[in-house]
Amino acid sequence: MSTADASSDLPSPVHALKLREALLAGAFTVDGLLDLLGASAYAALARSETVPALRATRGSSALDSLVRLFLLQQPVPEAQVSAVLPLEECLTDGWLVRSEGAVLATVDVRPYGGPEGQDWFIVSDLGCAVGGAAGASGQSHEVVLGVGGASTTLAGITVRTPVSAALDIGTGSGIQALHAAQHSTQVTATDLNPRALAFTRLTLALSAAPEADLRQGSLFEPVDQDTYDLIVSNPPFVISPGASGPDARLTYRDGGMAGDELCRSLVQRAGDRLNQGGYAQFLANWEHVEGEEWQERLRSWVPRGCDAWIVQREVQDVTQYAELWLRDSGDHRGDPARYAERYERWLDEFESRGTKAVGFGWITLRKSGFERPSIVVEEWPHPVEQPLGDSVRDHFARQDYLSTHDDAALLADHFTLAADVVQEQVGQPGAEDPEHVVLRQNRGMRRATKVDTVGAGFAGACDGTLSAGRILDAIAQLIDEDPVLLRDRTPQALRLLVEEGFLEPVPSASWPAA
Repeated sequence: MSTADASSDLPSPVHALKLREALLAGAFTVDGLLDLLGASAYAALARSETVPALRATRGSSALDSLVRLFLLQQPVPEAQVSAVLPLEECLTDGWLVRSEGAVLATVDVRPYGGPEGQDWFIVSDLGCAVGGAAGASGQSHEVVLGVGGASTTLAGITVRTPVSAALDIGTGSGIQALHAAQHSTQVTATDLNPRALAFTRLTLALSAAPEADLRQGSLFEPVDQDTYDLIVSNPPFVISPGASGPDARLTYRDGGMAGDELCRSLVQRAGDRLNQGGYAQFLANWEHVEGEEWQERLRSWVPRGCDAWIVQREVQDVTQYAELWLRDSGDHRGDPARYAERYERWLDEFESRGTKAVGFGWITLRKSGFERPSIVVEEWPHPVEQPLGDSVRDHFARQDYLSTHDDAALLADHFTLAADVVQEQVGQPGAEDPEHVVLRQNRGMRRATKVDTVGAGFAGACDGTLSAGRILDAIAQLIDEDPVLLRDRTPQALRLLVEEGFLEPVPSASWPAA
């Protein structure tokens, strides 16, 4: 089935570039919206709250008309629209329809800023620019959402190195495919929902991005035995009850498998679809099951031949989780008895599997082929600074470095303190010496680690000039300690500082720059 046949009610991209030119001429961009609406109304719009934006667009400027038309779903007088947009082409292609002397949009078009300042547009179903807060309430099960927090999170953590082939699984409105098109020779985008593929085509066309190879189907089914350098997916990871029954009515979130099986299957099958050195990056939910360590559960998901970095960003108990997704589908606004019945069904499902909580986070695989892969599973609920793609790539580079350098090689190497690291001294006011010293990253993962006097002195001396061993020898002399003993007890702490990105190895013949 072609996407055109399955989604004949959606616009055609034939004149998308002409529409794009008109939108840009009308300042319908991220910067233009911020200038018009102000920070408060702009932020409210991102939460699907439209009243502040309605108040800010009472004028008759081109941008007022475009915001009311495409973001607020308000009728706009035909004369105003014809002064801003190529009206007849928009009507013919199905972007707009006439209604009692006014014009209405048929889809939501949202300005979206690319990483290098590009003016992009994400196309989605009306009223579904973002998820959550009942963003899908009253919609059909094939509703396609636009840009939400999960979408931008995945886009931000993705490694952005040039690749030949990229795959976006569960493409939705196409935001991941749009990003991938900037650094990939060929992008393939799949989705079980044919409407999603049609929206992805519109998003790419209206953003002046290269076309993608769009394929309908579940997970890896549409791509046969193809392999890729980059795989990304913001899948339908919600752990919901009755996946094949009446509750599984939102394709974008309910994956049709019990528990966290969809996420496990997606991660495990990705190993066979990655080219050597390639990355697979996912958002996922996973169950915290009674009697099982969640870290070990996730370790079991990692396919052979792949390194992994898994970061748990949030944990919700089963009641919080059920309430979140019942609100997402708008059940809290309906019949109280029906809401209670659905709530009970979610809790029954969790109880049947011994699920006590649900974790959310990021999973990154790298196809290394190593016999002893690096698998790091950690909890990091603290603020981070996006984009993190470079930090993800650097994490695996550091793991490679540490796995190929024993303690002697570590002490023979030279290091520099990462540019974003600052030192904080913590102690009572007026005290002669601090109680402890903290090294803190101001960017990326924004980690902090406590170090002793030796660690602080060592980090401060790492400017790439002296080897680690020679720095320790100098510190030993200053504190009157046996240099041999200091060399023996320091490598473990040094490894931690390297692993977490506080210290960076100086490129050498044995360790070239990335």
